[in-house]
Amino acid sequence: MRQYRTLILLLIFAFIGCNEGSNQRYLPGSIGAINSVTVVIENDLWKGAVGDKIRKHFASPAIGLTWDEPIFTLNQAPKKVFTGAIRNTRSIIYVALDTLNVAGIKTDMYATPQRVAVLKGNTEQELMKNISEKAQGIITAFQELELKETQTRFLKSLNKEKALTEKFNVKLNVPSIYKVGKQEENFVWIDRQIPKGHANIVAYTMPGNSFSNDSTLVTDIVRMRDSIGAKYLPGEDVPGKVTHMRTEPAFSPSVFEIEIAGRKAYEVRGIWDVKNDFMAGPFLTYIIDDVANNRKLVLEGFTYAPATNKRDDMFQLEAILKTVRFL
Repeated sequence: MRQYRTLILLLIFAFIGCNEGSNQRYLPGSIGAINSVTVVIENDLWKGAVGDKIRKHFASPAIGLTWDEPIFTLNQAPKKVFTGAIRNTRSIIYVALDTLNVAGIKTDMYATPQRVAVLKGNTEQELMKNISEKAQGIITAFQELELKETQTRFLKSLNKEKALTEKFNVKLNVPSIYKVGKQEENFVWIDRQIPKGHANIVAYTMPGNSFSNDSTLVTDIVRMRDSIGAKYLPGEDVPGKVTHMRTEPAFSPSVFEIEIAGRKAYEVRGIWDVKNDFMAGPFLTYIIDDVANNRKLVLEGFTYAPATNKRDDMFQLEAILKTVRFL
């Protein structure tokens, strides 16, 4: 009899365990183009001051491009159509007048990976206040998510060339569509074709004590880039003239202190051009402290594609450069 009771209890516990497991919610994979955000908001709010406030923050110009392109492409949808596949968008801003006055970010509400920014207020003024106060945090969360999604997508097919490892003892997750085009003693150039142009990655090192003077930091960075351009990045042949890549003299680059691969670094965004020619485009440079080797590792991405948008190509280059690992 005791064995019979024990068997019954085991069956009950097993049944309960199965039921608990079946209650786990299945989430589909999120969808959407890179740097695309769905804004769930009623039409009257979208066309008024609240919509203007959203566009001011979430469609502001991306830094360092040759012309204004928004940091995100915004796709507005009223609440009544926020159903089905549209709810599986990776980045969502939900804005509504409500009895609650709340602002925050939720993770994986309808799909995974996903971030849903919820902004509610009793009045339009409260809504706009919440948007202004929370915008930068939401932008950062969305950009981190988009960066990870971009990196995940190109993991499917990676370049297996070893130039970066052999020259600098580092690795990058570079999509296989990129190919090593040039190698020198302290220089590697990798590129790929894009519509109407090409996307490029270059890598080199500088002495460890470079850029130690904050007062001349920007000038020193420009001087470094221009000297590398003169040595390794020639322009087209123009009779009687010297042509090479340089930092566009009319625009001072933007410099930020960041961290990459656990190391201190500078992020530099700006415009390049070719001296004595008409080629130009955006660049993104990371100058990374490598204290163990008494050097600065410099990784740069730049594009050339006349008369085309470059935001997403530059974003892919950023995603690639941020995968750097020191071996």
